[in-house]
Amino acid sequence: MRPDLKLISHWIDPGSRVLDLGCGNGMLLTHLQQQRQVSGYGLEIDPENCTQCLSAGLNVIQWDLNEGLGDFDNDSFDYVIMTHTLQAVKKPLNLLNEMLRVGKQVIVTFPNLAFWQFRLKLIFSGTMPLSRALPHTWYESPNIHLCTVKDFETACRDHGIQVTQRAFVDYTHQAGKRLFPNWFGEIAIYRLASRNKIATATA
Repeated sequence: MRPDLKLISHWIDPGSRVLDLGCGNGMLLTHLQQQRQVSGYGLEIDPENCTQCLSAGLNVIQWDLNEGLGDFDNDSFDYVIMTHTLQAVKKPLNLLNEMLRVGKQVIVTFPNLAFWQFRLKLIFSGTMPLSRALPHTWYESPNIHLCTVKDFETACRDHGIQVTQRAFVDYTHQAGKRLFPNWFGEIAIYRLASRNKIATATA
């Protein structure tokens, strides 16, 4: 299991209801069911991944995240999780707001385009960086909204999204990249909540 997914699992309270967006082959949901006794669903567009999820006994729905989450009620999940998918959807801010509507808390991860190795690649080779975090050539990449840590936190601040926890790791997912995360964090992991919900809860 990828260490970033293990880190995420530590942020999930046992027995929670979880919605995993772009759940892939269900690795995270399986781990959360086994280790945190969660219940919930995965949404996945790829039919082969859906088949693998069903074979593993997971609740999965074939779903295009670009269609939003309109079929789900407000606060119907304790956590809505999306790993390495935010940058590939057409309207990431709209989807983040939908996640915050459907879930009490949101966890997202994405590759940080300001990671120092990516910067050096652009400066010295003049070409788009390729790495295990960004493995696709520019013409094959599904990533249409790559951003930096600074970009992401600015968008959260400007749109009523509260960052409640964050972590930065490299691709081997060694944690501890706390200093200058916009330079040294290859993968960003955020726990988010809606400022409006927090204000209502504390009123």
